[in-house]
Amino acid sequence: FLGPSFTQSYCWPPIAQGCDVVTVSYQGNDPLLYIPPILTVLQLGSCYKALPKRNGPLVLILCPGWKKAQLVFELLKGFGRCSRQLHPMLIMLGRNKEEAGRVKIQGCEIIVTTPYSFLRLFEHRSTLFCRLCHLVLDEIEVLLSEATEQVFTILNCYKKAVTSEEWKCSPQQIIAVGTHWNKHIVNLIKQFMNDPYIVITSVEEASIYGNVEQVVQPCMSSERTAVLVRTLDVTHSSLQKVLVFTDSVNEAEMVHEALESNSIFSLKIHTESKLNLKRILGQWKEKCSAGTRVVLVLTDDCMQPLGITDATCVIHFSFPSPRIFGHRLRSMSDNFCNVIKDSSVDQEYTKARSVLLLAESSACHALEILRYLQHAKAEIPPELCDITAKALEAEEDQKLSRPLCAYLKTFGICKNRTVCPDRHHINVQMDVPQNVPDKMLQMPGYVTIVPLHIVNATNYFGRIVDKEKDQYEILSEEMNEYFKEPDNKISVRNVEKLAVYGLCEKTLFHRVQVVEIPPKEEENVFFSIKIKYIDEGRISQAQSYQLLHLPARFQHLPPQAVEFIVCRVKPLDNEMEWNPEVTDYIHHKIKGKLHEAKVVHTLGNTAWVDPMVGTELLSGLKVSINEYNVRSEILSTGLGTDNPEHIPQLQEL
Repeated sequence: FLGPSFTQSYCWPPIAQGCDVVTVSYQGNDPLLYIPPILTVLQLGSCYKALPKRNGPLVLILCPGWKKAQLVFELLKGFGRCSRQLHPMLIMLGRNKEEAGRVKIQGCEIIVTTPYSFLRLFEHRSTLFCRLCHLVLDEIEVLLSEATEQVFTILNCYKKAVTSEEWKCSPQQIIAVGTHWNKHIVNLIKQFMNDPYIVITSVEEASIYGNVEQVVQPCMSSERTAVLVRTLDVTHSSLQKVLVFTDSVNEAEMVHEALESNSIFSLKIHTESKLNLKRILGQWKEKCSAGTRVVLVLTDDCMQPLGITDATCVIHFSFPSPRIFGHRLRSMSDNFCNVIKDSSVDQEYTKARSVLLLAESSACHALEILRYLQHAKAEIPPELCDITAKALEAEEDQKLSRPLCAYLKTFGICKNRTVCPDRHHINVQMDVPQNVPDKMLQMPGYVTIVPLHIVNATNYFGRIVDKEKDQYEILSEEMNEYFKEPDNKISVRNVEKLAVYGLCEKTLFHRVQVVEIPPKEEENVFFSIKIKYIDEGRISQAQSYQLLHLPARFQHLPPQAVEFIVCRVKPLDNEMEWNPEVTDYIHHKIKGKLHEAKVVHTLGNTAWVDPMVGTELLSGLKVSINEYNVRSEILSTGLGTDNPEHIPQLQEL
């Protein structure tokens, strides 16, 4: 371990001292911001002696979802080998009340969970707060936007608990870490924290905390200079130190001349400027101290050498990238308000101001800047929305060769569409139905399916079975019969990408397609390749020597694997991933078994089914009975919930 990172070096000491801490950073989703100092505090058993000798955790870590909770739990177990036994517990509870009643927390000092799961446990364990000293809110902006009510319920219970006598000599600590500032964090600090350390290492987020006013001025590229002059004319009298940022020497010279010709005194600095930095800084300070406004025109590469932090207004003459935008805002950091302690934050003169000149040529970084401005609750002009809409459209057009977004298919919605790498529109060429019987396309109805590869609780790959004459069963029997002859097992020497081969797995032979071949190493005759079982849908690795020549007669039948998605059910608590517990349960329930399913939509190689029912053939009778409904089985785990919008959203798509 080489030492703490920049952000860790600021937040570890106050956490280890037991102080309340809020940390907002680019690395704000890293649990190592708080785990090492908390474990350090927990080694000092003496500070917990005044607490009642009852069962209850000392630390509660609230995460935004089961995936993050799992990560935190694994890290605690890893670090736990170096500390005293703390018996951390990962608790994920659904709606089944009996499950909450079975949870045993005896000896547990750290609970990792989500707000929803914790409150379900609290209904059955009213003593959870009796020893709780440290409350950690991981990814605070997600918790406060998706589980606001639940988080504040827990905070109120904690606040009520720590007012009792036992806590006068015991630690009381709330830690909140995240990547974005959130309006609810102010309430969290003012209502529940005691003189907290606030660590913000992201300048863009610091400017939101510091109440920097964000202004967007739409204009044509040819009008930017005139708009700049007007902006300086109406700039509030309290904003005396103005920086005008340009992205080239020529632009800086042009802006400087335009300001001079309009009788606005300005300084200029760029890489080819004859004036040195010390002289410019001297004039910057001298003019301001005289009570007059000073305007400095500069290029971005002069920001760091100048080191200005006391500007009161920044004008972005050239549209910045998100990284450059943050650097420019840093120039006003001395004038960021302390919204927690400064009672005058609502008064106009206390604000620093950032002015963006938005021209039609600003599309390049407009999308990222729009997201930031929306987060900053700035007034968004229609022109910026138009530019970003076109940028989003162009971005989607570049994704046309990508697969259709899995979240869109599985739940009807993608929460992170702007950063998701996959497609969110129909591509007529790619989405032509494949591997689906023609008669089913003509008149969608019930089909018999066999799930063979379970991706998650609602997403499977398998085959559509023809009860009268199943072509794949005939092919499989012939293929296995063929490879029984040792002479027919001919290994492939030159493996080709996308070619179809035979592969023996245990006693059965499968058709596989080569998906990826790594760069060959001269010494290695055999190498690992990525393959797809074209009749089952699963992806795997195999050694090149395992591939067998497959006669053409076994390749005529098209790939049989079809993707099936069960409709109208989604994970509980706004999760976007299925809990592995549900997936495992469904995996054991349905894999390799016959099901009757009604197809409601088909697209590409995907069939949406509702319902999907497990069937059992009664021995001695040519009759099958419905054994279970897959959607109902998912709901019965308590970790799934109804998703009535799924099919309408698919129809809209």
